[in-house]
Amino acid sequence: MKNLLLAAVAVLSLTISNAQEREKGVFEIAPYVGFNSSNFNGDEVEGLDNRTGVAFGVHADYYFNDRWSLRSGINYLPMGADGIDGELELNYIAIPLNANWHFGSTRKWNLNFGFSPSFLTNAEFEGIEVTDGIESFQISLSYGIGYKLFINENFSLLFEAQNDLGITDFLEVNEVSRTNYGGSFNIGGVFNF
Repeated sequence: MKNLLLAAVAVLSLTISNAQEREKGVFEIAPYVGFNSSNFNGDEVEGLDNRTGVAFGVHADYYFNDRWSLRSGINYLPMGADGIDGELELNYIAIPLNANWHFGSTRKWNLNFGFSPSFLTNAEFEGIEVTDGIESFQISLSYGIGYKLFINENFSLLFEAQNDLGITDFLEVNEVSRTNYGGSFNIGGVFNF
């Protein structure tokens, strides 16, 4: 009886392990929500505190093989910083284009990297709209690491840390140069098609 139970556990483990590997043409969609923290790089940023908020969106992965996929999607990113005079809130819709490398013996881990064009949805300083002084478009480096917890053949839970490092200046004035950077810890559901 003990040997039969051990054999059943071994077969179940192999089934679960192999179920995580994806083949060419597999498509996954992963809605997520997360805790975001952001600040600025550049001129006159000393003494600024992080702005925190809720990030959310949907990732989509198209698999080329069991190790590589192309990740894109649409993400809401709250960026900005909190200074002595008040908080500057910059909210963006981002459309990342990332290579996603799946690693580990069962490909439960992933490491993604690429570029993320972002579009400003609104900009406020202490509740007053300041959109006129902010660039409406930015590009950032996007990178992160994640882990998928297998639930069944068509669904997994996703835990990830994702970062965006601004490349383009978000201020329209030329005297000061500033870029956004931020990171989020996310949880989501991965649906396999």
